[in-house]
Amino acid sequence: MKVAIASDHGGMNIRKEIILLMKEMDIEYVDLGCECTTSVDYPDYAIPVAEKVASGEIDRGILICGTGIGMSITANKVKGIRCALVHDMFSAKATREHNDTNMLAMGERVIGPGLARDIVKIWLTTPFEGGRHEKRINKIETYEV
Repeated sequence: MKVAIASDHGGMNIRKEIILLMKEMDIEYVDLGCECTTSVDYPDYAIPVAEKVASGEIDRGILICGTGIGMSITANKVKGIRCALVHDMFSAKATREHNDTNMLAMGERVIGPGLARDIVKIWLTTPFEGGRHEKRINKIETYEV
């Protein structure tokens, strides 16, 4: 699995924590920034990650901003992306099992680094259940055309 990760200025601390986690888990990753403490525009970081995931160049993407809301809205504008905004472990598991999400968004001003690590670990290791959920994913993909 190869994961792209990015944040705006509001998500840099958790992004760095998640990079450490992916190193510990021996997961290949690409860090697409940002490296500044001044205000930047989250779409400038969300769109490149989402495009890499949508094209198949990258398997999954993780985005972090202050709340995760702007990043998730932006990522979901890219065809083929199913980005979930997650701030708890139950949703992290359910969004993989039921929605086959290929992107995860989180908010650094909402959760701390320990919970963020737990969420990402669950999200990266939980498989899609398929079955009855497959037809629902297909309906989303059909609508996107």
